[in-house]
Amino acid sequence: MSRERARREPAATTRRDGAAPRREVITAPRRDVRRPRRSVVDDIDEETRIGRVYVQALIRTQLRLGLATVALVVVPLASLPLLFGLVPGVRELQVGPLPLWWLLLGFLVYPAILAVGLWYVRQAERNERQFTDLVEGR
Repeated sequence: MSRERARREPAATTRRDGAAPRREVITAPRRDVRRPRRSVVDDIDEETRIGRVYVQALIRTQLRLGLATVALVVVPLASLPLLFGLVPGVRELQVGPLPLWWLLLGFLVYPAILAVGLWYVRQAERNERQFTDLVEGR
């Protein structure tokens, strides 16, 4: 047999005793079979331990946001009367014909509360959207 022909054709596959070689069977798990995956939604619905962890994380995040919102509204509102009561000079300040305290408590508080409220709604929706994305695996 020539060298070129030997390269093209595989070598004879007989054993020394003349018998044909034993055929090897390779087995592996089937790849086309999909195991049902347990989703986070199922964990939440069935109130498993991992489902409770996810829900508690959302509740904790929303609680932090709520406390931050309260702090943004209550701290300035509570400090204004204290400021006007403890510092008499500030109480006497005038902005045009109106006293400063009247202007602050009568006009500027409401737009500030509205702005904090809008900020809170946007942040709460963002937290819920992130939670939904996490649960749905996006």
